[in-house]
Amino acid sequence: MSSTEEPRVALVTGATSGIGLAVTKALAARGLRVFICARNRENVVSTVKELRAQGFDVDGQAGDVRSVAAVREVVEAAVNRFGTISVLVNNAGRSGGGITAKITDELWHDVIDTNLNSVFTVTREVLTTGGLDGADGGRIINIASTGGKQGVPLGAPYSAAKSGVIGFTKALGKELAKTGVTVNAVCPGYVETPMAVRIRQAYASTWDTTDENVLAQFNDKIPLGRYCTPEEVAGMVDYLVADTAASVTAQAINVCGGLGNY
Repeated sequence: MSSTEEPRVALVTGATSGIGLAVTKALAARGLRVFICARNRENVVSTVKELRAQGFDVDGQAGDVRSVAAVREVVEAAVNRFGTISVLVNNAGRSGGGITAKITDELWHDVIDTNLNSVFTVTREVLTTGGLDGADGGRIINIASTGGKQGVPLGAPYSAAKSGVIGFTKALGKELAKTGVTVNAVCPGYVETPMAVRIRQAYASTWDTTDENVLAQFNDKIPLGRYCTPEEVAGMVDYLVADTAASVTAQAINVCGGLGNY
């Protein structure tokens, strides 16, 4: 980027912890202006303050990605603050599952709304209001999951939603290919985040065992023998934003320690 060229603008959802926070730091370190959102206003404010103290050009606004109106407000705020959005990272998500026969309507719909419907809603708003449609070097990166490819026992809502994200990614990637905007999914396996802790606690309760035993079982399933880090997932996002990834589109790329192989 030349000294006279304006920095690119990124929007990252669910950006106050875990993968979203790591992605925000990686993109800001690359020189992008990053606008973040999450549901909790206090977390957004404190995260923006912390990142600015590290010298990053970051701002943000609270918003619930399940709400069409809230998504529009966030995108409008991002454009007003930094300008046209050229990079979107749909990261906001939640865990959710259990014995399928006992899953409530409320849980099912909330997981789908949070993990799948929001990806469509935010993407549509960024393509239109955000100005990403046809943006030079435009990038859409959706955080999916290996669970969306292989299925997760006791995680039917989560697996269904992430599978939908992968299908949406591939369809939109082909649709936008002629414009130069790339669309890809990053599919983490087990990643050590606050959500991962909650997931292990839920399995421990269902299986009547300890969190430590669940962790040991999960580590045993991973060929590398350990969880990935948020920074490792962010590294793949960082690559997909680079000019050298301009020919990568409509892909679902694993970052999973060998857990998934397709």
